[in-house]
Amino acid sequence: MAVAGSLVLGYVGAVVLLAVVSGTAAADRFSLAGILLGAIPAWLAAYHVPLGLPGGQLGVLPLLPTALLMALVAGTSLGAATQLRLRRPGQAWPVVAAMAGAHAVVGCVLSLVTSGGPVRTPPAVAFFGCAAVAGAAATLGIARRCGLARAVRGWLDPVTARGIRAGVLAITALLGVGAAALAVGLTISWPTTSALFGAAGAGVGGAFGMWLLCLGYLPNAVVAATSFVVGSGMSVGQVSVGPVEFTGGPLPSVPLFAALPEQSSWWLPLVLVLPGAVGVLVGWACRLVAARPAARVRAVLVAGLTAAVGCLVLAALAGGALANGPFDPVRVPAGLFAVLTLGWIALPGAVVAWFAAPPAPVARPANAAATATADTVATELDGAETASVDSAPDPAADPAPAPGGDPVADADADVVGAEADDTEADSAEAGGAEAGGAEAGGAEAGGAEAEGAGAGGAGTDGVGTGVAVPDQAVETAGAGEDSGETRGPAGDGLGQPGTGPDAAGRSDRP
Repeated sequence: MAVAGSLVLGYVGAVVLLAVVSGTAAADRFSLAGILLGAIPAWLAAYHVPLGLPGGQLGVLPLLPTALLMALVAGTSLGAATQLRLRRPGQAWPVVAAMAGAHAVVGCVLSLVTSGGPVRTPPAVAFFGCAAVAGAAATLGIARRCGLARAVRGWLDPVTARGIRAGVLAITALLGVGAAALAVGLTISWPTTSALFGAAGAGVGGAFGMWLLCLGYLPNAVVAATSFVVGSGMSVGQVSVGPVEFTGGPLPSVPLFAALPEQSSWWLPLVLVLPGAVGVLVGWACRLVAARPAARVRAVLVAGLTAAVGCLVLAALAGGALANGPFDPVRVPAGLFAVLTLGWIALPGAVVAWFAAPPAPVARPANAAATATADTVATELDGAETASVDSAPDPAADPAPAPGGDPVADADADVVGAEADDTEADSAEAGGAEAGGAEAGGAEAGGAEAEGAGAGGAGTDGVGTGVAVPDQAVETAGAGEDSGETRGPAGDGLGQPGTGPDAAGRSDRP
């Protein structure tokens, strides 16, 4: 549906344009059949297909209808891709092939229809010409949606991609300079321009037809003016006009040619400053591409090549044959135009890109708050470790009591034994006292054991603080075993109290 829409709209546009021109002409005798047949060559001319006339070939065709037709095909292709929800690059080719194939077939058929008329077109030329224009327009229309542009950028390194962007900028700037030069030329020679419009014919129809002709060829004139500014100039038949070369002669009575200088002048070479300024602009735009000067220069060279290729294509499309007449051919020297464009972009742009280094990155200050926080945490950890080590008990300074019981209890037992020799009553009394003393000693021993458990928990804080009991405690325990002392197992290093004398601590009795 999108393919048919682009074909129908393009042909209808050609019919409407031809009807308007015929209706405003002085001789208003025309027929619908004549307009429909006459719109076929106009439709083919919009695809930039050369037209064969009885006197020769018409190859210099207006670029504005071609641009409008490409915009139409691109828009319909984008609409089709959006409706079909196409997103991947592989899904773009069916749309492009359908557009190119349909336009090629229709162009070939229309060329066969007009083969017997005064305006003829070879079917093969119509087939490939329509296919090329429609395919290029469809590709441009869906390049972004289907990811074609992203895929191309993925194949290129960043420097080359930036260089291509700078090349597009260069083409735009050069065309802008050419358009400005054309406007200045038409303004300076406005009396000649208005006189040519008046000589186009009697009435409004003649002036309107000439205005449409100038509007259609306006992009061609901009390309020719750009070639003049760059230095390659242009030629119309035997007339050649350029900043450093000038050959005068008669020109067609078209108002656009009034912008050309009538004679050579000393100030014409001054326009060469303009493409040099564009080269400086490109070099300045490429100064941030990379840190290395060689990479920046490479980006400028890529930009120059891109601009040169673009100017080559535009120059080839802007000129052509003019039916073997006195003004044949209208030529924009494409090769010289491309070479000079490359030189004007590459030379000054490379110098600017080499010396205009990117600004040095400003050193960002260290995060003082983060540094202070890290120092505070480290200090607190060191303090906690030191406090844990200091709080651990020193077994050497607080030795465990010798085995063998409590000395006070032993003394009480001796006294009771001595009294038992005297009388049995005293022995029984002493035995009762000894039993009471043993009970008291057991209670005191239980308190001492609880006190030792608290000390052992503080000395083996392996879980709470991550600090183990110093090796000195282990060595002291080993020394006690060598001296014949009987000890129980020490703490298990996990915060649990031991069961031996080392863990129980010492009971200080008076």
